[in-house]
Amino acid sequence: MSDNPTEVTRAEVTEWFFQDYLQRWVAVAAGTSGEGPEFILDYWGTPLHVTALGQSFWCLDDAGVLAFLEMNQAPLREAGYSHTVVPDRRVFVYNAVGAAIEVIWSRRRADESEIERWAVQFSVAKSDKGWRVVGIHSAATDKDRLADIWPVEAVMEEANHG
Repeated sequence: MSDNPTEVTRAEVTEWFFQDYLQRWVAVAAGTSGEGPEFILDYWGTPLHVTALGQSFWCLDDAGVLAFLEMNQAPLREAGYSHTVVPDRRVFVYNAVGAAIEVIWSRRRADESEIERWAVQFSVAKSDKGWRVVGIHSAATDKDRLADIWPVEAVMEEANHG
């Protein structure tokens, strides 16, 4: 393992998000885990800020977080959801307790037909309870690359000319 604190945090948050959180989210959404929606409280903190489809809102308590999860998972279950493919992802580490994950979710049926595709940015923070998502920003997309949706280069150019 690296001695670089940034790389240690990157490895930790990447494993937590993609090997733990994503696997459980998919299993619950697909109905294969036997777990109820309360599992999400191990991953999403409160308050949780969400932006998507021109809306911005707060989930201020556990009930709000559970309602937001159901709003996301119910249509997927009705459409025959079985799994998620990740065409692209980026992990940004700000410090030992703060990071962001950008990802493209391709949510699919067992026959690989796509139900929906979203670019999502998760702001995450580590507390005494471990890593928690504290903000979610989403945009519907048909792209395969995050650089085509949220180009970091454009932000860098603006910063250099501002």
